[in-house]
Amino acid sequence: MKKRFLALTLALAMTSALLAGCGGSSAPAASAGSASGSGSAAPAEPAAELTATQKIIAEAEGMTLEELAKKAIEESNGATFYGVGNSSRGKTALPLFIEYLQSIDPSYNMEYDWQQPKNNKIFDQLTADALKPTGTYAMTLIQDGNQIESKMVQPGVLDTFIPKDWADANGTTADAYTGFLPLQTLNKVFMYNNTGSKTYDNCWDFVAEGEHGLYMDIDSEIVGKNFLYMLTEDTYAGWLKEAFDALSADEQAYFQPTIDAMASEASDLGLGENGKYALAWIKLWVESYNAQTDDGPICNTLVDKSATDQFGLLVYSKLRSVEESATVSVNNVNVAAYQDGYTGIGGFGYCHYLFVTDNSPLPWTACAFIAYMTCTEDGFSAWGKDMGGYSSNPTVAEAIEATYGHQKGGYVDGVDTFPAKDDHGYEWWTNQGKLVLEDPEYCSSVAFTVGSWIELLTKYSAG
Repeated sequence: MKKRFLALTLALAMTSALLAGCGGSSAPAASAGSASGSGSAAPAEPAAELTATQKIIAEAEGMTLEELAKKAIEESNGATFYGVGNSSRGKTALPLFIEYLQSIDPSYNMEYDWQQPKNNKIFDQLTADALKPTGTYAMTLIQDGNQIESKMVQPGVLDTFIPKDWADANGTTADAYTGFLPLQTLNKVFMYNNTGSKTYDNCWDFVAEGEHGLYMDIDSEIVGKNFLYMLTEDTYAGWLKEAFDALSADEQAYFQPTIDAMASEASDLGLGENGKYALAWIKLWVESYNAQTDDGPICNTLVDKSATDQFGLLVYSKLRSVEESATVSVNNVNVAAYQDGYTGIGGFGYCHYLFVTDNSPLPWTACAFIAYMTCTEDGFSAWGKDMGGYSSNPTVAEAIEATYGHQKGGYVDGVDTFPAKDDHGYEWWTNQGKLVLEDPEYCSSVAFTVGSWIELLTKYSAG
């Protein structure tokens, strides 16, 4: 399929760039179609032959959800559907999907099994399953754009399917769209305990002297590395420079030696003019954060009144499950980006992506299920019922907000009782909230250079 061809072309372009030396731009990698080189043009490579699943996907991309549903009914009635994902909620979405198919054909029945591997094992499971002529898993919901690009898409383990209804809602077509298919964007945001006198009004405050933010260790959740990779991209490095410029002279004086020391590193890594600010922030963060194994315990710590002057970077939706008591409350934390006068990055946004396995035993049903999750409110409801997860389909996102009212998630009986739970929404977070968004191709392009540099930082920090 086109995505695999694009990925292979990108890999060739990246290899050529490495052979030629580091470039001077830190912008996200250009699409394969816009790549250019010196000298005479090379002969065009013949298009790769589509696999059986890719041929089905090419046909499916021209069908509506209802048309896909009829194909799924023919294919999987009486079968067992196996899915695997980083989110356990696929197990919640599948019975709703079956009910949808039964609304078309009451005689339809399908068993299902949904697995959620821990500790980054999903890549190993999918790789092993790909060795079979016909796999066990029909599809996957998976995160970490960098590893998806290098371990799943380039080797041909996973194929991207773009539902027609999703493309229509986003004003595009399957042929024109070249990225992965995101189910949703989730955000990890800076929060701090407010029971003391300390405040954090600038993202550089989180790496100031003596600070030790609670953060899932980047070896526990690899997507955390993508956050650090993305800080070196021109846009986000520029945000860090702007935030630095907003600091007082005394505060700037503390950070300036580290920034100056990173200038040569930024040049060696081929970063843009503000790359030194990104590397300085990353260095200070990696050397100071308090490594945790999960976001849940981070949230439990911060909402306790005993956690005075502590802060963390964690999944926003964790606030949904806080049980109020005499010592524990959502009101014991502030979301940094929501505070008046806050400057700089407010957190990190990453996606859950949906793919059909290239050796899928039920490719039509996988396509229909993916279309159902991305194109209907019921299909996305397993994720949409909570704040901090934003559907990639604007029509579905609007319906979810109308149903669940996340922007007033902290209201009780018409009173804004827990302001930290008032989700300002995707558009706010990606603009005013300055959410750093994962770009799989950019992450993949700097994983060797910036990634190796970060590995050295973590090694020395641990030592």
